Amino acid sequence: MSDKANKSGKRMIMRGDSELPEACPVSGEGELFQAIQDPVFVVTPDGIIIDANNAALTAAAKKMSQVIGQGICKIIHGGSLPHIKCPLEEFLLTCSSRVEETTLPGLSGEYQLTITPVKSSNGNVRKILLIARELSSDEVRKADSFRTAQMASIGELAAGVAHEVNNPMTGIINFAQILLDDSEKDSLQSELLGRIVSEGERIAVIIKNLLAFSRESKTENEPIDIKQVIRDSLTLVAHQFEKDGIKITTEYSEELGQLLGNFTQLQQVVLNLLSNSRFALNERYPTSSPDKIINISCKAHINDQDQRVIQMCIKDLGTGIPQGILKKLFDPFFTTKPSGEGTGLGLSITYGIVRDHGGIVKVDSKMHQYTKIIVELPSLGS
Repeated sequence: MSDKANKSGKRMIMRGDSELPEACPVSGEGELFQAIQDPVFVVTPDGIIIDANNAALTAAAKKMSQVIGQGICKIIHGGSLPHIKCPLEEFLLTCSSRVEETTLPGLSGEYQLTITPVKSSNGNVRKILLIARELSSDEVRKADSFRTAQMASIGELAAGVAHEVNNPMTGIINFAQILLDDSEKDSLQSELLGRIVSEGERIAVIIKNLLAFSRESKTENEPIDIKQVIRDSLTLVAHQFEKDGIKITTEYSEELGQLLGNFTQLQQVVLNLLSNSRFALNERYPTSSPDKIINISCKAHINDQDQRVIQMCIKDLGTGIPQGILKKLFDPFFTTKPSGEGTGLGLSITYGIVRDHGGIVKVDSKMHQYTKIIVELPSLGS
């Protein structure tokens, strides 16, 4: 990155083959810009940082030279995956205003991010102002409650869609099977009908998973030891993980107690989370590495609502998850895996099962560092 002057004498910041206008505070007063106590970034519509105040540098723990010319996603989110575009950088290109509450690991906290386009005298937008105000604990809880309500609405929608599709799909499979039974063996007709039945059954599995996400199926709960759920789950994947060179460590606090739930469903939660961790570790470390580790920990504690809960945390040192998509993780059919690698239903089902047990799921992740999935479930007798 270098500097040069244009014909008007205004200094330009060079980044690759592009020129960025040197940013000056929108107010025109440098002292006022630096006096703002909330982190403030000035970026171009394509997300390149051209200025930042002292509060932003302090929150990001970086020097000005480490920030100018960098993508805003890299600084406040920690980066993104190659096959997934940063939603924030895509939104900036619209040059529209926006206010959202989001986690910004690059600034170490939960923030309300205000995006404000700054128009020049001719009406064009060449700069966009991003102001990040750190949320209080009450505001964070309110945001979490709102996200929970959103997921509940998505669950209801998923259940409605699943029910509407289920009956006609069952009919298609049955009619195709009848024709298949009457068709000549090894004929083209037989092959095509076999494919219809096969694809129909695949859709039926997806419908079943949607119903599992929406928790439409009836379950019987009983007192469960979460440690036994984890042990049984690890037994099922031990060979697979050993083959990949992944080491699993466990930590259990004393007197965890029991919870009321469905053993099979909770085992599915653990297996889904372990599968995601395995994928992330293999993506980051295709061969053996001392960092191919998954740590599973369990402890009992009192949550913010003064309830005794059992907290299970599964942490891996894999690729991490871009912060810009954390809110979408539990949406049905949304996946961070490349095309063809996943259906996007694993975490949706996990969320539905945990919610059905009266618990919550939290995600903490930093790109190229770690991912922690935290599951909190009410303790029996809490």
